[in-house]
This record gives sequence, structure tokens and C-alpha cells, in this order.
Amino acid sequence: MARFTGSVWKKSRRLGISLTGTGKEIDRRPYPPGQHGPNQRRKISEYGLQLQEKQKLRFMYGLNERQFRTLFDKAGKMQGVHGENFMVLLESRLDNLVYRLGLARTRRQARQLVNHGHITVDGKRVDIPSFSVKPGQAIGLRERSQNLDIVKEAVEVNNFVPEYMTFDENKLEGTFNRLPERAELPAEINEALIVEFYSR
Repeated sequence: MARFTGSVWKKSRRLGISLTGTGKEIDRRPYPPGQHGPNQRRKISEYGLQLQEKQKLRFMYGLNERQFRTLFDKAGKMQGVHGENFMVLLESRLDNLVYRLGLARTRRQARQLVNHGHITVDGKRVDIPSFSVKPGQAIGLRERSQNLDIVKEAVEVNNFVPEYMTFDENKLEGTFNRLPERAELPAEINEALIVEFYSR
């Protein structure tokens, strides 16, 4: 599978958004990378803006183009607003919800936890990061994985769990109570531009 293996910080600075979720890369150097970074004055075309918005969301959730497009097409077949449905589908992925619960510090770390078989859904081991979690399902850690240092560190650092989820710190288990509303999803993304990009 084609994965982006370059510098995430550089990509974050290019797109002007924190892809890791920590915000450190933007705080340290709030301008694009490269020799002329602080002094760049680029006029971006309408197509460029749409592409940039699409890339922001794609890199934020760590998907390749085919996965991203497949999910976008699936959202188009659902009732409601296409862009919002798409954001909700992205948010419902297992790797993202592991990150939202605070069991991992980044989405990349969450994906690795899922891939290595540490995560359970309703008590059954699931090792597919793109697994779509349904409202009411419980996400937890396998018994033998509950003493992992990276999980303990992530839980200690995390101080926010979204309203559409509940988390039991003692059991290291969370529940996906309901689908998120648009106001609870990343505000820095303009999903209408992504819909326009794919509608060309």
C-alpha cells in the first residue's frame, strides 16, 4: 500500500494545519517549509484550494487516495449532506476512535495498535484500522495489552474525550455512543471544497 513516509511536520507546515494533532509543528515555525518559507506570497487558484483542502483531510486521517475516494463515494450514497456524511464516516473509523479515546497520542500510533491486534470491539479482536464502528459498540484493549507503556503514557496525557464517546479509565474501555455532529468535527476543514473537487 502506498503510504506517505516523509516528514509529517513538513507536510503540516505546507498545509498550514497540525496533522499530528499536537500543534507543535505549527507553533514552532508558523510558515511553509523551504528556503523562502516566511516570505512566500502565493496566489492559489480555485482548483489549488480544493486540492489543498482534500489533502489536509486525507493526510489528517492518514488514508491513501483510493481509500479516501471509496469512502467519499460511499458517503454520496447516504441520505443527508454529502460532505458531512463523509466526515462522519472518517470519524467512525476504528483507528481514529482509538485516538479520540486517548489510547494513542497520534492517529499513526492508533493505527499501529490496531494493526498489531491490541484493540477489541465488543470484546472481539479487530486488526483492521478502517473498520467502521457502529454507535453502541465498545472499544477496548486486549487483556494482555493493558500494560503497554505507550497506552499508559497516552491515557495520562489525554484530557479530552469527545461528547459522542465515553471512556472508563480503569477498564481502559470506551463506547461510541452516537454519530458525531458536524460541530464536533475538525473546524479547520471546509468539506464543501472537497465535494467540489471530486465533482469536477
